[in-house]
Amino acid sequence: MTLQAVLLPVFVQFGLMTFLLLWMVADRQKLFKSGALRFKDIALGQQEPLPLLSRQIGNAYNNQFQMPVLFLALVPLVILARKADLTFVVLEWCFVVSRLMHAYVHTTSNHGTSRGNWFAVGSSILLLMWAFFAVRLFLSPPIEI
Repeated sequence: MTLQAVLLPVFVQFGLMTFLLLWMVADRQKLFKSGALRFKDIALGQQEPLPLLSRQIGNAYNNQFQMPVLFLALVPLVILARKADLTFVVLEWCFVVSRLMHAYVHTTSNHGTSRGNWFAVGSSILLLMWAFFAVRLFLSPPIEI
C-alpha cells in the first residue's frame, strides 16, 4: 500500500475540519457585523443563544475534535508499524465518509436519529480499525525500534 493511499483519507478528514472551521468563522463574523452577536454581551453572560444554524456549525466543528482524533492518532501508528493494507485503507474511507455524512446531517436537518446512526457507524468502524491494528501488531513478529 502506498503512503499516498493511506494518507489521502486523512487529508479529506482534515479538509472537512478546515471547511467547518472556515464556515464557522465566516458565520460568526457575519453575526458580529450585523450586531446579532457582541463580545460585551458574551463576556457578561448576557448573550442570547446563537441562531440554530450557527450552533449546528459550531457543534459539527467541535465534534471533529472528539472521535476523529482517535482516527488521526491511529494512522501514523499503522504507518510506523507497517500494518497498512487495502483493508485498512477501505476502513479509513468508510470512517471518513461516515464523518462527512455526520457533519452533513449535523449542519442541515440535524435529525437526531440520522446523526446518531452516522455516529454509530463511524464509531464501529473506528473500533474495528483499532482492533484490526492491535491483532495484526501483536500477532506479528516483534518490531525493533
